Amino acid sequence: MKLHPQKGVEAEAGWLARAATQSLIEEARLSPKPGLVDSRGNGAHHDLSLALMERSALSLTPTFHALALQSWERPADIALRQLIGRLGREGEQQMMAATGGVNTHRGAIWALGLLISATAMHGMNGSSVEIAATAARLAALPDEAAPKSFSKGLRATRRYRVPGAREEAQQGFPHVMRLALPQLRRSRQSGATESEARIDALMAIMTSLSDTCVLSRAGLPGLETMQNGARSVLMNGGISRKEGRDALDLLDRNMLALNASPGGAADLLAATFLLDRIDNDATPLHSLN
Repeated sequence: MKLHPQKGVEAEAGWLARAATQSLIEEARLSPKPGLVDSRGNGAHHDLSLALMERSALSLTPTFHALALQSWERPADIALRQLIGRLGREGEQQMMAATGGVNTHRGAIWALGLLISATAMHGMNGSSVEIAATAARLAALPDEAAPKSFSKGLRATRRYRVPGAREEAQQGFPHVMRLALPQLRRSRQSGATESEARIDALMAIMTSLSDTCVLSRAGLPGLETMQNGARSVLMNGGISRKEGRDALDLLDRNMLALNASPGGAADLLAATFLLDRIDNDATPLHSLN
C-alpha cells in the first residue's frame, strides 16, 4: 500500500485501525470454520458468540489507532517495543471490559498489534514481506514490563515443547507469509469464491501450526486431528470442490467432538486478511456499525 499524501498521518492511522478491526470481524463471521465461532454458531465455545467477538473487535479500534500513530516512521528499538507493549496491555483491558472479562482477542492483539506498528514504521509504504520482517525485529526486542505470569498458551508451549505466538512473530509470521497468503491467492486464481479462498487459507495455517488453543483444550490428539484434517481439505482441492467440502465437514465434526478450537489459527487468519488488504489497497472497508 502507498501513502496518500493528501490524507496525512492521522487519517492513514485511522484507515489502518479500521482495516485491522474489519479483519477481526471478517474472521469471526467467516463460515464454516471448524471448532470456531462463526456465523453458524459458537463452535466449541460456551462463553463466546459472534456478537461478543464483534463487540471485542470494535473495542480494539482505539488501541490499533494509537499503535499506528505512536509507531509512525519510528525505528525498531526497545523504547518502541515497550511502548507498544503498554498500549497492547491497555487494549487488552478495554477488550476485557467490553466482553465482561472473556478473553476473545488477546492473541490477535499481539499479532495484529505488531503488524500495525510495523506497517506504520514503514509509513504505510511497506509490502507485506517488509512489514512481517519488521514485526519480527520488533517482537525479538525485550519488554521488561510484560507480565511474568504464564498464560494458557505459554503453558502449552512449555508442556508440549512447541513454538507459540511469540515465536511465530519473531520468525516473521511464517504461517501467514508462507502458507496462508499464498493459498488465499492461489484459491482466488483457481476460481474459488472469496469465502472459499479464505477458508482454504485457514486450512493452510492449520496444516502445521502448533495451535496452543487446541493443545490446551485437546492435547496432542486434538492437534493431530486439526493438522491432518486441514491437510485432507487441501489435498482434496479445497472447499470449492465437493471432496474438499466433505473433508471440512468431517474436520468440523471431529473438532467439536474433541471440544477443540483453533484460536491461534484464527488470529493468524485475521493477520492474513490485514496484510492482504495492505498489499492490495483495494479490499473495501465496510461499515463497522
